[in-house]
Order: sequence, then C-alpha cells, then structure tokens
Amino acid sequence: MEPILRVKDLHVSFTMRDEDFNAVRGVSFEVNQGETLGIVGESGSGKSVTARSIMRLLPSPPSYMKEGVIEFQGENLNEKTEKEMEGIRGKGIGMIFQDPMTSLNPTKVVGKQICESIMKHMDVSKTEAKKETIELLKMVGIKDSEVRYNQYPHEFSGGMRQRVMIAMALACKPALLIADEPTTALDVTIQAQILTLMKHIQQRFGTSIILITHDLGVVAEMCDRVVVMKKGEIVEGGTTLEVFESPQHPYTRKLLNALPRLDEKKKEKQVSQLPEEIDKTVPLIQVNSLKQHFDSGKKGLTKAVDDISFYIRPGETLGLVGESGSGKSTTGRAILRLDEPTSGEVLYQGMAINRFSQKEMKSMRRHMQMIFQDPYSSLNPRLKVLDIIGQALDIHRISKNKTERKKRVEELLTMVGLEPEHAMRYPHEFSGGQRQRIGIARALAVEPKFIVCDEPLSALDVSIQTQIVKLLEKLQHELGLTYLFIAHDLSMVKHISDRVAVMYAGKIVELAESEELYSNPMHPYTKLLLAAIPIPDPRIGANKHREFNGEEQTERTFNVENTTLVEVTEGHWVAM
Repeated sequence: MEPILRVKDLHVSFTMRDEDFNAVRGVSFEVNQGETLGIVGESGSGKSVTARSIMRLLPSPPSYMKEGVIEFQGENLNEKTEKEMEGIRGKGIGMIFQDPMTSLNPTKVVGKQICESIMKHMDVSKTEAKKETIELLKMVGIKDSEVRYNQYPHEFSGGMRQRVMIAMALACKPALLIADEPTTALDVTIQAQILTLMKHIQQRFGTSIILITHDLGVVAEMCDRVVVMKKGEIVEGGTTLEVFESPQHPYTRKLLNALPRLDEKKKEKQVSQLPEEIDKTVPLIQVNSLKQHFDSGKKGLTKAVDDISFYIRPGETLGLVGESGSGKSTTGRAILRLDEPTSGEVLYQGMAINRFSQKEMKSMRRHMQMIFQDPYSSLNPRLKVLDIIGQALDIHRISKNKTERKKRVEELLTMVGLEPEHAMRYPHEFSGGQRQRIGIARALAVEPKFIVCDEPLSALDVSIQTQIVKLLEKLQHELGLTYLFIAHDLSMVKHISDRVAVMYAGKIVELAESEELYSNPMHPYTKLLLAAIPIPDPRIGANKHREFNGEEQTERTFNVENTTLVEVTEGHWVAM
C-alpha cells in the first residue's frame, strides 16, 4: 500500500541577522494509512518545524525550505500554490496545536469557528454546517453541545478546549491528522482522555496520525512507529517496540533513561546536612485547618483550599499532587502568605506566621522562598541575571557592596550548574532549563530553609526535568533544605518525595510515605491519577484499555483495574 505521506530529505532554514540557522536537516520518513507515527525529541530538535513544513504554515521569511520533497496522497505539496494549500489544510490534513487557547479565536463562539471550516471546505448550507458541528462536539465528548456551541473559548476548561480543537481538526474528515504536543499542558487524567479520544477517532475513520511529543510514555501508548530527532536530524527510527527495547543511538538511550518509572523502586535518599541544633522530629512547617476562599461573584464562594492540615519535617520533601484547580498552588502561596489565607494556621518552627505583621513577614522571607512554574514569566526580561538574583540580596541587605554582591551571585550561579559569566546576560538568552536554574539560584540567594517548588518541571523536557530534580536533591543534601514539591506528574514526584499528599477539590484525600502511596493507594482518586499515567513500555501501554463513550461525564469517570470509578458528588468517588 502506498504511504499517505512521504517526506524526503527535508531541509528547512531560518534567516536570522543575515545568517542561516538550519532547523531541519535531511529529514525523511513515511506515514502509512491508518497508522500513528511518533516524532520525539527535546525542545529545539526540529519536531514542530517539520510538522509545520508539511502544512506550509511556517512564515516566509524568515523561514524557507532549502530542499526536499513532501508528497501527500501522491501529490507534491512543494508545487502547490497557497490557494491550493488552503484547500488541503483542514480537508486533507488537519492539525491539533499545543495550546488551544492561543489557537482558538477568543472573540468568536466555538461553534462558529468549527462551522467556518466546514463551510469553507464542504458544499453545505449554514444550517447543515451547524448540525454537523453539534454532532462533532458530541463525538469528542462535549455534553450539551447545543448550548456549548454558543460559548466562548474562555468558558471551557483546558481539556474541553483541546476537544474543541480536535473537533475543528476533524471537521472535514482529513486523511492525516498532525497532533503537535496535544497534551503537554494538560493534567494526566485529561491527557488520558484526549489520547483515548484520538485512538477512538482513528479506529472510527481510519485516520493516519503524526504525534509530536517529548513524552515517551505517550509514544509507547499511542504509536506504531517512532522517529527520534535531535538538532534537526533523525537519529533513529523503527517500530515503537524496536526503539524502546533496543535503542541504538546514545541520544535515544538518554531520553529513555531520563524517564521516571512508577514500577521502579525509589532510590535511597542522602541524609540532608542539617545543623545539629535542629530537632528532626519537630516539624519545620505545620499547617492547621488552612482555608483559602475566593469570592467568584455570581458563582458564589470558591473554596480553593478547604480545611487542610499537614506537616513537613526538617530536610524532608513533601510532594503535593493533583489536577489543575485542586488547590495545590493556592496552598503553596497561602503558606508563604503571597495570598492571605481565609483562616487556619501556618507555623514555621512553632511560630504562627499568619499572625505576623508585614514587616515581620518581610524578615521571614529570608527563611521561606518559592520556585515558580514558568521560569520565563517569573524573571524580569529587562534585568540582567546579576540584578534578578541581586535584588533579593539588596532587599535583605545581605551584601555590603557591589563587589560582594557580584561575587555572591556568581557563587549561586555556579552552585546551580551555570557559569559566572552568565550573570551579565538577560533571561531571553537562556534555554528553559537554564532559566529554571536561575529561578532556583534566586530562591537560594537569601539562604532559606524552606522552599515551595510550584510545578518547577512542567515547562521542561523530560531530560531537563531529571537534571533539575538531581540539582534540587543535591542542594537539599548540601544545604539542609526542606521542600514542598507541587506537581501533577506523579512519576517524578515519587522519586523526589519522602511523603506524598494527594489533593482534590481543595482537600487532601490521601497522604502517605511515597513508596507506600504508589504501591498501595487507598483513595479512588489516587488510583485514578496513577492509572492515567502513560507507561513507557509499548507492550503494556499499547494494551491499556480506556473506554470512551462520547459523553462529558468521562471527565470524571475512569476504569482502574477493571473497576469503574465515578464521581457521584464533588470530591466523592465510588467504585461501580
């Protein structure tokens, strides 16, 4: 059978400051009818540039295709005019983008956006297009689709917006679907639903899929074949089973080795170098009946954090996991009083910091710091690294003069694996992983004892995630740090945490030793989260069975070990 897509010797460059940057270099692959091809690699490997080249969506200038051939259904796309490509996009090849919020028009209701695509490519009336759109919304699991048709993108959750994007990509029943990191920004349970939906669509329509991702667990579960890209080149390719079980290239082995595995035992942690005067049995942080409520106007009161209690011992890492909206980040902010708690008590070494004045709290910031989720938006783009880190030293009057300040900043940069000369650069001159290291250096500047790590890995590739985790563990051992590690990636949390708390709808539903929670979860919601994690093993992942019944209640329904978990009321799960 003829492949539906052939890419031969593709070279794509970008002209930057009168110089050419070769983003894709000699890439060749094929996609067969009804199969899923995974393209994997770290940020900057050329995955998305390759995908957008197929669709001819790259801006020219600055990009241009130096050489190569792209054949779709036997036709050379290089020879197509822009008008001809407009006919192929949507009808022949559909695309799901990484961020549905920036890909959907915020000023138009979602139904009309899908309708426009149908009417552009198919000879149907407005009434027929609307009827087809409502059916598409139902098919991708959006309940009350007649009502949802008239709603705007901001009225949908992240998972629902991604379903709308899938409905739009499928509107004209394309033969090939390109999914560019379609689940990167989603929680693990929502990711599981989107992957299940894509499988369901493929089985129903025989659609071919190119899945671009850096998550090898997703590849193991979804893909028939995989190609691995590094610095614009394909370094390895084959069936998913071949690549996972017998990787040939060192880079592929590096990616596979960086994957955290739930079935691996947690490594013994080095004992933190705590000062002798600290009593390790007395909590460093004690949270008692903490509540954080917000007035949501017409919607009433939102109980983001609803009466939770826990403690963290000196030198310990407590993992806090749950989906978006569960209250994890709000908890971290409330502990540090970045948001004022509604009620409850936060003790630091026995001191009730919720009773501190603003002046007293300013002094406490030396002891309690935060590493933020997005390393770019949390760094001032107008300041050099020297001043970004130096500001904390200035506020707390740690450095006596500019020379001492610069020396301390350079020491901190070296401590987090950067170079002293990086102090004179701006944030945009660093990679995502390097920017996160700068954020860590800033948090360490005032020599804190407690750090809230708020999703510090979510924006990073898996190999960079591993580097940051190792750095945090090293610093904890050397400096005697205590962490609250907030994340939705349960695999990584297992390996860094001593204990793990699972949060849902503002409450902690389970808290246990890390190994115990993963080997013997007690709460149905914890089982739900664990079951949703893609397994980086093609023999297991490809056979994972998840039901898709085309209704929105699949948002809160899941199969775990042949048992269906259903949320009957908010936060209350039962096994059916």
